[in-house]
Amino acid sequence: MRAIAQPINRGMSSRSNQIRRAGGSASRATELVCVVDDDQSVRRGLRRLFKSAEYAAEPFASAEDYLAREIFEGPICLVLDVRMPGLNGLELQKELESRGACEQIVFITGHNDVPTCTQAMKNGAVDFLMKPFDSEELIEAVRRALGRGKEQLRKREERREARALIDKLTPREFEVLRFVIMGLLNKQVAAEMDTAEKTIKVHRGRVMQKLRATSVPDLVRISQRAGISPARNSG
Repeated sequence: MRAIAQPINRGMSSRSNQIRRAGGSASRATELVCVVDDDQSVRRGLRRLFKSAEYAAEPFASAEDYLAREIFEGPICLVLDVRMPGLNGLELQKELESRGACEQIVFITGHNDVPTCTQAMKNGAVDFLMKPFDSEELIEAVRRALGRGKEQLRKREERREARALIDKLTPREFEVLRFVIMGLLNKQVAAEMDTAEKTIKVHRGRVMQKLRATSVPDLVRISQRAGISPARNSG
């Protein structure tokens, strides 16, 4: 399947400066575009396009080749062909989802397949472009994909950090936390847990200290990031 867009000339940006400081190496870049297409001419053309737009890019001839690459810690945009030998584009998308991966996908195809497009977008693709496509349209889709990937990685890191703080709590302190983020006062928590109010006050202080919180809204925010839900009032 032949493409495509011609490379475009773009001004230098902070992103391109980062890549140039890294020596132009994809292995040292802060963000990466991966082209997965079984057509060598498409891979070459797209790599030139992304190089002209100052993106670090890596080509892969198959979904299996991509899955075998070493882990890249930064945001990744996959520019992914739909129809390929072996795993096709939709199958790779599902495999990455099952692994909890953060790659953002821009599909490219030479076939006008509405059901496939619908399924790809439903599964979270950033865009679905028909060959031949406009180079600026593809670059814009990649920009959005990398931005979304960066945000997803940021939220994942926030969740990891919040979970690390939550893990410092004892089971009793964790129980107190879940009542506190309901909005209950110490005496109400004490009644729920059938203990003395002064005991709850001590536990609550330790919770605040361990979670590095200064207010109940702080506790709520940390709990939300960690995926912790409030307790259920027995009343």
